[in-house]
Formats: sequence, structure tokens, C-alpha cells
Amino acid sequence: MTNFVHVDYPTEHPGVVRAENAAAALKGIAAGFDSARGAASLMLAAVVSGLLVLANQVVDRWTDGHLLSAWIVLWLVAFAALALLSAPARRAGLAVRAGFARWAESQRHAAEDRRTWQVALRDPRIMAELNHGLTDLRKFY
Repeated sequence: MTNFVHVDYPTEHPGVVRAENAAAALKGIAAGFDSARGAASLMLAAVVSGLLVLANQVVDRWTDGHLLSAWIVLWLVAFAALALLSAPARRAGLAVRAGFARWAESQRHAAEDRRTWQVALRDPRIMAELNHGLTDLRKFY
């Protein structure tokens, strides 16, 4: 009589599968991260912490009998700042990000223009093309 033994070995290591799943999850988190929201949160935290320092300096001047009311005022300032300044901080973050993108794009264009001009100084064909294009622009305007 013949006996057949069927042994099913896994084709992938469980640790490798877990590492691949973790990498895919981290990639999904990174793709969903909104840098404008992160910048707005950072600016909001900075403004709120500044307001809390200011409120703490005001509270420190009070007498010892008003300690509970001082803490209430301090937390009231914190929550009011969070509620009132979250939208402006997000808009400011978006404006800063858009301004930086425009600046980076203008720097990239300027670098390309400098490279083209350096090549045109050595190649008369490219210089002729640039002169022809500038002549056409002058006619157009």
C-alpha cells in the first residue's frame, strides 16, 4: 500500500507579509496627509500657546484667593483661541504654501532661463532662435 504525504508549506514568510502590510498602511497614511492642515495645526498651536503664556502672566498677578477662577479663565482663553483661530490658521497655512509654490516655480523658471542663455551664448543657432522669438514678441505687442 502506498501512502501519500501532502505537506503544505507557506510560500511567503509571515514576517515579510506583516512588513509589506505595514509599509502599505504607512504609504496610505502618507498619501492622505494634508500638509496644509499640518501647517495650520502647527501655526494654531503656536498662537494658542502664545495666548496661554499671556493669559498666565495676567493670572499670575492675581491674588491667591482667585486661583480657581484664574484656571477657569486660562482654559477659557485656550478653548476660545482654538475655536476662533482654527479657520484663519488653515487659510494662512494654505496661503503660505501657495506663495512658496509660486516662488519655487519662479526660481525654477529663472534657472531654466539662465541655462538656456548660457547655451545660447555658445550656440549661434539657439541665439538666432531666441532673437527671432523676441522679434515676434515685439511685433505682437
